[in-house]
Amino acid sequence: MIQVLRQDSDGSGTQLLLHPPRALSARQFVQLFAALAGLMVFAAGLAWLSGNRLAPVFALLHGFLVAAALRACWRSSNRQEEIRVGPDCVEVIPAAGVSPVFRAHPYWVRVVTGKERVLLVSSGKWVEVGSFLAPVERRELAVTLEGLLAASSGGNR
Repeated sequence: MIQVLRQDSDGSGTQLLLHPPRALSARQFVQLFAALAGLMVFAAGLAWLSGNRLAPVFALLHGFLVAAALRACWRSSNRQEEIRVGPDCVEVIPAAGVSPVFRAHPYWVRVVTGKERVLLVSSGKWVEVGSFLAPVERRELAVTLEGLLAASSGGNR
């Protein structure tokens, strides 16, 4: 997901916030796990009644593994990238509270699109942006960045 925000009150800067797509809310993740755990307990109970005494142990182990996988999936969707394009500087900040990994004057920054990548390049330095976005969103990001860079350098691109 790409959010476009105005950075300065005079409209001279723009901030892009990039988030990976998130299919479920936190509540829906809990509900999904509860439904899966219920099915696992039901299947383990049926297996236990038919003589498999270790089925509840394996269901419990499987439940912990599913919970860990869902938690890892949820945490990976918390990623965020911030791109600031102003009249004097372009910055890429990979996470909130982290210093910029890329900083350059917008006149010298180029957007390079590859097969599955969007790069910002300037003076031999480069950074990939939006790697967690879907291909359609990456193309939209490249177009948006090219427009912002052209506007910040006075249309002299």
